[in-house]
Amino acid sequence: MSGERFGWSSTAEDVARNVDLSGKQVVLTGASSGIGVETARTLGAAGADLVLGVRDPAKGQAALGEICPAAKASVRLLSLDLADLASVARFAAQVPGPVDVLIANAGVSKTPDAHLPNGLDVRFATNHLGHFLLAHLLKQRMAGHGARIVVVSSAAHKGMPVRLDDLQWTTRKHFDGAAYAESKSANILFAQEATRRWSGEGIFANAVLPGSALTGLQRFHGDALKRKIGFINADGSVNEMVKTTAQAAATSVWAATAPELKGRGGLVLEDCGEALPVGSDTHPWMGFDSSVADPETARRLWEHSLELVRRIAGDIV
Repeated sequence: MSGERFGWSSTAEDVARNVDLSGKQVVLTGASSGIGVETARTLGAAGADLVLGVRDPAKGQAALGEICPAAKASVRLLSLDLADLASVARFAAQVPGPVDVLIANAGVSKTPDAHLPNGLDVRFATNHLGHFLLAHLLKQRMAGHGARIVVVSSAAHKGMPVRLDDLQWTTRKHFDGAAYAESKSANILFAQEATRRWSGEGIFANAVLPGSALTGLQRFHGDALKRKIGFINADGSVNEMVKTTAQAAATSVWAATAPELKGRGGLVLEDCGEALPVGSDTHPWMGFDSSVADPETARRLWEHSLELVRRIAGDIV
């Protein structure tokens, strides 16, 4: 691969500098803050038509102030609550024409612990199941022309394999950090299984480990938790391993545009290249666990996810 041109310190703009996305449509979730805004801004500046899904329309409108000035084509902002499968269906119905890239970027981490009225954990519903349904609903608009799905995961998945017997967190003590980590494992497994099932129709999915960055994802993290995780040092300074938002968005942009990824899927990407399995000397914020490289777990998660969608939303897929 030629990903060596870019690396840990590369920014989204670095990656897209010579990219022309004229005539391409990108659907991106979570475009109201952080990595999502930077990803949208960069791809819009490269000429893509953008369809942006946001849970909070007011924040989305504010984000357009950063996205639209650089955009060379259309920008459409739509309401999307990934934890509400009916909202996902309404959003998908408003997406026009062929979809060239779907970026499953939206996510929630530490939130006030709660199950949704449908019984799902809010992190599993938002980070995995809503995106799972969205991909299914857009599938026919992606098929046949080498479309890419980019699923934004996290190194937080390490040590938290998916518990297929308790995806709804009904038999375990409900801990938001663990639930978030498990949903990020689900992201990687989804990308692998989507490629296995859909590559014959010209759809390829890859998972992205963006690196650690201070974004809206940590809005419920206090300083004590940020120190525990390692985002900030004891003296309050930012850890040198924490990326800027522009750096954290780089691998998503690379996954969406890199010519060397044409027709390739089922990969875990990091620092604008392929991530490595976790080893004895792997940094805690890098690499992927063996638990997310199991095809049987990926297959079973897919089937369980379909069952949940159909139980909650009917025979929608």
